[in-house]
Amino acid sequence: MHVVVVGGGVVGLTTAYHLAREGAEVTLVDARGTGLGTSEVNAGWVCPAESAPVPGPGVILKSMKWMLRPDSPLYIKPSLEPAFLKFLTGMWRHSNAKAQRAGFEGHLALAQETLEVFDDYRSDGMDFEMHTSGLLMAFKEEGNLEHHLDNLDLARRFGRDPRVLRGDEVREQEPLLSDEVIGGIYYPHERHLDPGALTRALAKRIAEMGVTVVEDAPVDEVETSGDRITAVRSGDRRFPADAVVLAAGAWTGKISQKFGMLLPVRPGKGYSVEVPKLGLRSAVNLSDAKVAVTPFHGRLRLAGTMEFGGLDENVNQVRVDAILRAPSSYFRGWNPPAEKVTARAGMRPMTPDGLPIIGRIGPMSNAYVSTGHGMMGVTLAPGTASALTELILHGRLPSALEPFAAERFTGQRRAVRSAA
Repeated sequence: MHVVVVGGGVVGLTTAYHLAREGAEVTLVDARGTGLGTSEVNAGWVCPAESAPVPGPGVILKSMKWMLRPDSPLYIKPSLEPAFLKFLTGMWRHSNAKAQRAGFEGHLALAQETLEVFDDYRSDGMDFEMHTSGLLMAFKEEGNLEHHLDNLDLARRFGRDPRVLRGDEVREQEPLLSDEVIGGIYYPHERHLDPGALTRALAKRIAEMGVTVVEDAPVDEVETSGDRITAVRSGDRRFPADAVVLAAGAWTGKISQKFGMLLPVRPGKGYSVEVPKLGLRSAVNLSDAKVAVTPFHGRLRLAGTMEFGGLDENVNQVRVDAILRAPSSYFRGWNPPAEKVTARAGMRPMTPDGLPIIGRIGPMSNAYVSTGHGMMGVTLAPGTASALTELILHGRLPSALEPFAAERFTGQRRAVRSAA
């Protein structure tokens, strides 16, 4: 079987790898270079324990307050576009405890073997920086800490083993934390990795496996015959296919109409900056400020913000400065860099319910989609790729994919043979 994967981010690259490993002939087509954008500049966390969907209790009120601050963690560009208003309405409708808990459980199931798969990648010759020191969520606000205790039973059920730390217990875990931090939750099994190194390693490995990688080829046409896609095109270049996977990240919504179904995928811009090493024991989530702090060899990455606007990667310095200020109240002796640092932006693929869209798409019998992973692309990519490969090559729908069907946005369900 010849499968064309449209999109060369972490989701597209892992999908191409798993398909090729199972014997498929694969062509990966990307509109620019592989591994760019949010796949390269994200925090690099492998954190099933932190994979609760963005919509949740209190999000609406908090969003309204943040909208009044130009340096807040969230920005929504005003727009009367019907599709955008429908997207926001859907997000607010899912901002409740029941929906968030169900989505969190779905993410945990999808990522159940993520850590083992990353170990397999390393065993298969992929060279990328990865750390196994866990993840610490740090809180300055008691109410925020209490809110995060609600779903710890799910985290425990899926083996994440959370430890709730109060007062100085959190400083015993991370001595650099200031006295303003009143507590934390430590997840000992979570990891972090260099996402740029990961995508470069994946691209190198799939090329060694015989995958054809075509860059600078935006898909502008889909050829069909009956209920099947026969090829995708980029200008005068034609890519025949027995099956097609649409994995174009934040651009998927724009492209999905060509596949017969308009998907509600919107870009959520995030930023990251590199600063000198701080000497942290693990990755740290500055939970109240919504800033991710990731220690790599010789450097520290700060990542954060969520901007709902257009498909651009322009950098807003006001929001970057807010990211750089955030650690000052969490860490002892923190000083923002004296010189201006270079910030990079990436477009996260967001959906109204905060869940990815994975499985068959539209009326075509051989068209598939894998997108909408939001801030969880690195965490969910291996499980997504493995399950989607099972569906494409063997026609069996793994139970882990059932919550993520595209048809949940149309109210229709496709009959597919399920596999436990």
